[in-house]
Amino acid sequence: MSAPARVLALWCPDWPVVAGAAEAGLPAARPAAVLAAHRVVACSATARAQGVRRGLRRREAQARCPDLAVLARDPERDARGFEPVAAAVEELAPGVEVVRPGLVALSARGPARYFGGEEVVAERLVDHVAARARVECQVGVADGLFAAGLAARRSLLVPPGESPAFLAPLPVTELELEPGVEPDTAGADDDASAARAELIGLLRRLGLTTLGSFAALSATDVASRFDAAAVRAHRLARGLDERPPSRRRIPDELTAELPLDPPVDRVDAAAFAARSLAERLHEALGRAGLACTRLGVQARTTGGDELARVWRCAEPLTPAGTADRVRWQLEGWLSRRGPGDPGGGLTVLRLVPEEVVDAGRLQLGLWGEVGVADERAGRALVRVQGLLGPEEVLTAVSGGGRGPGERIRLVPWGDEREPALDPSAPWPGALPAPSPARVPPAPLPVRVLDADGAPVHRASRGRLSAPPAHVALGTDPAAPTTPVRAWGGPWPDPGRWWDPRSVAGGGVRIQVVCATDADEIEAGRDPEPDPAADLAPDPVASGADAVGRALLLVHRDGRWTMEGIYD
Repeated sequence: MSAPARVLALWCPDWPVVAGAAEAGLPAARPAAVLAAHRVVACSATARAQGVRRGLRRREAQARCPDLAVLARDPERDARGFEPVAAAVEELAPGVEVVRPGLVALSARGPARYFGGEEVVAERLVDHVAARARVECQVGVADGLFAAGLAARRSLLVPPGESPAFLAPLPVTELELEPGVEPDTAGADDDASAARAELIGLLRRLGLTTLGSFAALSATDVASRFDAAAVRAHRLARGLDERPPSRRRIPDELTAELPLDPPVDRVDAAAFAARSLAERLHEALGRAGLACTRLGVQARTTGGDELARVWRCAEPLTPAGTADRVRWQLEGWLSRRGPGDPGGGLTVLRLVPEEVVDAGRLQLGLWGEVGVADERAGRALVRVQGLLGPEEVLTAVSGGGRGPGERIRLVPWGDEREPALDPSAPWPGALPAPSPARVPPAPLPVRVLDADGAPVHRASRGRLSAPPAHVALGTDPAAPTTPVRAWGGPWPDPGRWWDPRSVAGGGVRIQVVCATDADEIEAGRDPEPDPAADLAPDPVASGADAVGRALLLVHRDGRWTMEGIYD
């Protein structure tokens, strides 16, 4: 197995904070932090000196550092501000690849031979970036991108062949710095971040606390016992590239090009063109059975300038991921030139797949990878949004809360999938697992009766006045009832304790399992017919049928309602 090539990585510490502070005009000495979902995802060195750390909630971070400047997470701002840094690096060394805003990589061989050594290159790049972009950076050189990125965080030049020894004593938590993913800006609901955290936690529970102990495992054993993400992480821990080198020749016809007439000098118009071009590129890649892992973004201006940048990605790009990177890059170019600049308009936009892999990487649904069917479904939903409007196509996002209704937030397709409530916060009185499979849009009224037919209500200290014996959906006293075969609870439901209207009523939740027709026949009773069952068999839509179902019921403000159904 061939060793990875020498890679030079240039890293700008705390880049989301640096970009946000620069755009907000904050002084460099003021402590600042970038927040997403009310948690710190990146903070400056001055903020860390006062106890601020990634993962802290906003209130705790501000308690530790009262002068903390709070910045919102903005990937477009980070990419737009990082373009001058990438351009400054490219002035000294061609072939720059943007791994993510804040980190660029390039082959170390050419610059080292030209300038007379890797140490000289590192010094020249640090000084040049500081002079041109006015930001601080660190440079690291090692075998492979992963090792080079970790070396850059330590300002180290790892000798050739020594990357495995350099990685061995490092903790497995360094796998969070996987190439192509920015842990400092990953949201709480980010699937890749959650998968890495789960893998790291599993390795630590197995006693594999260092990269060296993980790398000592057999590649065959890792592939047979873990998922695809763990196999890639194992390669990184061994000092290898995250995937084997691609020797596939890329056909010229896979390049997607779009003439822009009239020239485009606004970011919104360029982003619209980027989305259509990204879809065209992925359609061509799909016909060829390929997926792109390194994307080249090229453009020509009205002044004849040729602009080019390469984006490296940890996973094969999707159309949405491609469109995002193209939009970020175009925003960086156009913001530097500005509207009305004689050479600022773009006349041609071109996407070049610099490196490809088999499209099967996008079809391994067993381990959660995005498949072609998922992409096709996503495009169909976008078309439906175009016909009906963005608010007519909604997807559910799970978050925090006590009841099943408040834990789900519906967001338009394509919007940021952030939960309405923090799922990691403590929720006293939260519903125990398992959660209902179906939740009605609004709680449905029900009647709960005891064995004598009297209504069951909440008694003192969260108890029930009598065991539930019958349930009837709806408020009609003449509606047929269904016997209760089993029930669990009650669990206290504090509700909105800050709302005076709900404090007086309090509440409790119970789970009931309704008897089936077979139970009724076996007990010697004829099941009562439900005249509405044939017309409205779905209890979520109508509340017409409770036979044989497990229900989640809540007693609040003197009445019973159904909050969920267990299928």
